[in-house]
Amino acid sequence: MGRENQTWMSEFILLGLSSCWDTQISLFVLFLVMYLVTVLGNFLIILLIRLDSRLHTPMYFFLSVLSFVDICYTNSTVPQMLAHFLSARKSIPFHSCVLQLFISLAMGSSEFFLLGAMAYDRYVAVCYPLHYTVIMHGGLCLGLATACLGAGFMNSLMQTIIIFQLPLCRNVINHFACEMLAVLRLTCVDISFNKVMVAISGFLVIMLPCFLVVFSYARIVAAILHIRSAQGRCKAFETCASHLTVVSMCFGTAIFTYLRPTAGSSAEQEKMVALFYAVVTPMLNPLIYSLRNKEVMSALRRLLGKFSEKR
Repeated sequence: MGRENQTWMSEFILLGLSSCWDTQISLFVLFLVMYLVTVLGNFLIILLIRLDSRLHTPMYFFLSVLSFVDICYTNSTVPQMLAHFLSARKSIPFHSCVLQLFISLAMGSSEFFLLGAMAYDRYVAVCYPLHYTVIMHGGLCLGLATACLGAGFMNSLMQTIIIFQLPLCRNVINHFACEMLAVLRLTCVDISFNKVMVAISGFLVIMLPCFLVVFSYARIVAAILHIRSAQGRCKAFETCASHLTVVSMCFGTAIFTYLRPTAGSSAEQEKMVALFYAVVTPMLNPLIYSLRNKEVMSALRRLLGKFSEKR
C-alpha cells in the first residue's frame, strides 16, 4: 500500500506561511533580504578564515565548517520558499521533497554535533591553554568535523528512509518545506514507532551535544572564576560569549520543536519555530561571530585595506 501510494503521489502541495497575496509579497521581500544576508555573511566568514593566516586556528576552522553547514541548510529550503511566495500553486515533486528533507535534516543534525565540538574546543582553550595547540591539532579537528558531518548524514538517512516507507494518505503539507514532523502527519497508519525514533534521534542528536556543551561550559566557568585578574576573566569569557549565544538559539529552538510532548505542540507553532531555525539563526550566526569578535573584525579590515590598495 505504501509503495503504491508513493508511486501515485508524484508531488506534494505546501500550504506555506500565508494564502494572502499581499502578505506573500511582503514576506518575499523580507526573507529575500534575510537570505542574501545569510549567504553573503557566511561566505564572508569562510573567505576571511581562508585568506587570513591569523585565523588558521581550531576555533575558526570549526566556525568555517559551521558557516558552510548554514549555507547548505539555508539553500535546502529558503530558495524554494521564496519561489512559492510568487506562485499560486506551491507544489514540490515527490523526489525533491525526499531530497529536501534529507539535506535539511542532515545539515541541522551536523550543526548540533559541530556546536558540541566547538564547546570542547573552547573548554580546552580555557582550561588547558598551554597544551591547546598539542591537544587540538589539525588531525583531531579534521576528524571531529568529519565525524560531525558523518553522524548528521547517517541520522538523516535513517530518518528519511523510515518516514518515506510509510503509506501516505494525503499530499498537502502544512508547512513551507518538507519537514520531518509535517510529513509524518500525512501518514494513514499508526506512527508510534516513528515517534519513538524521533525521540531517540532527538536525544542522540540534540541532547548529547547539549550535555557536552553544558559540561564544557561548567568547567570553563569554574576555570574562569579561578583567574585572579578581572581583565583575564573578561578575556576568557569573550572567547566563549559568541559560541554560547549561538548554542542557546540553536538548542533552544530544537528542543522546543522536537523534544517537547506531542500533545503540547501544533503545526503552526512548529512552522514558526522551524522558520526561525531555517532563516533567522543562519543569518544571525555570522553577525554574532563577526560583530562580537575582534579578530574577525580585524581580519575584515585587513582584507578591505588590501582591496583598497589594489584599486
